[in-house]
Amino acid sequence: MDKASLSRFTVLIAAVINAVLNLLGYQTISEQFINDVVAVISGVYFIWAGWKNNYLSKKGLQQKDVLKKHKLH
Repeated sequence: MDKASLSRFTVLIAAVINAVLNLLGYQTISEQFINDVVAVISGVYFIWAGWKNNYLSKKGLQQKDVLKKHKLH
C-alpha cells in the first residue's frame, strides 16, 4: 500500500467509527469541526484541480504548444 491509499483507508475507518458512535448517541466530532474540515479540503481540491486542468505551469504551457503544433487544441 502506498501512503495515499493508507491515508484514505484510515480516514474511512475514522468516518465509519464516528458514524457508528453517532448512531449510538455519542457526540464524537462536532458539526462545526466537520464543516470546517470539509470547507478547507474542498478549497484545496478546487485550487489543485484548477491548477492541473489549466495551462498555468511550465509543463502545462509546453503541453499546450505540442497540442497546437499537432492541431489538437
